[in-house]
Amino acid sequence: MSLTLGEHSARHLRFILRAYLGSWGMGELRDSAELALTELVTNVVRHVPDRHCELLILRRPQGLRVEIADRCPRLPEEGDGEELAEGGRGLLIVAAVTDRWGVDPRTDGAGGHGGGKTAWFECDTKAPPEYPC
Repeated sequence: MSLTLGEHSARHLRFILRAYLGSWGMGELRDSAELALTELVTNVVRHVPDRHCELLILRRPQGLRVEIADRCPRLPEEGDGEELAEGGRGLLIVAAVTDRWGVDPRTDGAGGHGGGKTAWFECDTKAPPEYPC
């Protein structure tokens, strides 16, 4: 999905994610995946000037992968857990509730990293997913 995010976009995107997880038999991932998605969407709203991004929700054999790509070359900084810090706690939350996560710079086509970045996370199912007939 190609999106321009607003202040309330996370709520709508959680609904979409929840629908996918339910249809894929991965309801157990709901809380973790929704929280991680909310944090990544919030980062776009707060730090990407045009708030434009691409969202990809992927079903994988072992679970779920979510990617949010934007054109802002500035990479997010993970906080140090300091209670009074102004920012950086969101990525600590993503790390705590997912099995894997990361941020990959995107090239601008000329080999530079001015093409933005893709933030992603993966959540593994604890049991094999139920495939609908």
